[in-house]
Amino acid sequence: MGALSHLRVLDLSRVLAGPWCGQILADLGADVIKVERPGSGDDTRAWGPPFLKDAQGESTSEAAYYLSANRNKRSVTIDFTQPEGQRLVRELAAKSDIVIENFKVGGLASYGLDYHSLKMVNPTLIYCSITGFGQTGPYAKRAGYDFMIQGLGGLMSLTGRPEGEEGAGPIKVGVALTDILTGLYSTVAILAALAHRDQMGEGQHIDMALLDVQVACLANQAMNYLTTGVAPKRLGNAHPNIVPYQDFPTADGDFILTVGNDGQFRKFAEVAGQPQWADDPRFATNTLRVAHRAELIPLIRQVTVFKTTAQWVGLLEQAGVPCGPINDLAQMFQDPQVLARGLALDVPHALAGSVPQVASPIRLSRTPVEYRHAPPLLGEHTQVVLEEVLGLEASVVQGLRDAGVV
Repeated sequence: MGALSHLRVLDLSRVLAGPWCGQILADLGADVIKVERPGSGDDTRAWGPPFLKDAQGESTSEAAYYLSANRNKRSVTIDFTQPEGQRLVRELAAKSDIVIENFKVGGLASYGLDYHSLKMVNPTLIYCSITGFGQTGPYAKRAGYDFMIQGLGGLMSLTGRPEGEEGAGPIKVGVALTDILTGLYSTVAILAALAHRDQMGEGQHIDMALLDVQVACLANQAMNYLTTGVAPKRLGNAHPNIVPYQDFPTADGDFILTVGNDGQFRKFAEVAGQPQWADDPRFATNTLRVAHRAELIPLIRQVTVFKTTAQWVGLLEQAGVPCGPINDLAQMFQDPQVLARGLALDVPHALAGSVPQVASPIRLSRTPVEYRHAPPLLGEHTQVVLEEVLGLEASVVQGLRDAGVV
């Protein structure tokens, strides 16, 4: 029994932020019912290639993107532009604990599926709305996508090579990180709302915005600006507040050096054969190293090129200095620690025999995550959910199919 196995979630969301939140809740045991458009479903089902391949090596209908965020859910296809479809969704909401949706502000009100409508049939419902800019403010009506929010929300001003270097310019993060972080914050908000409901017996509306999350996650960089009034600039792989804390060239590639305090810097200097650096009045403390970054970094680069990445990692790990290689995904999934933690797994799949998945990072000692089933096929569970949850007869469900409602 998962930690949330007593809960039912109605997931009306698509693409990434909402589905990511739903997958976390599903991994923790919740019964997550994913409501999709008949015939097409979640947009990401078509976001390929790549698509999952079957035993014969032929592509299936399941895009890898969709498969990343919909594990452990049940898929039900309902056309809620039709009154009968709206009724079905309302009845499912009446029997659910949580609703997740990421339609534009006001987009579900015309169908009677907004929070104010659904709380009339379920006063204890927790209703999580995820939008680009939130339910209020001058941008509330705008659509918001991760890439756009990374730019507008300041992240891209911090990511990329410094001005004046070859290839300088703003760069987005290599995954839709704002969507992922919004899914995580939404999960936290839902769990907080559940705790409140346990105490007070009432549900509530959660207003989550990609922009809010992006700004919140600027963390120290936001505070660097707020405390100085100076907007931080791009530093490539360097850190604005810690030196040395970046990539360095080696005899066969590059490695990352993350010196977090003065003691670690002294150890690094000794391993590098330059113990005098630790007592140099320009480099003795982190504050001094940040001030003299332009002098220290070239000195380090001149030293690191004489050993391989493996040699540096071995020597520095032995000395207690944090460092590591720069792996591509093939190397990462073969890393001994990644293998030991079981971060890649296979789940049985109806079309392909099995589907690879990335394991949840949540490790609970009493209620561990369970991988009950693969991301569902479109409408795979329509019949069973309508019969099991709403008590509809098979003939009634067939009538709804014939009418194009499900």
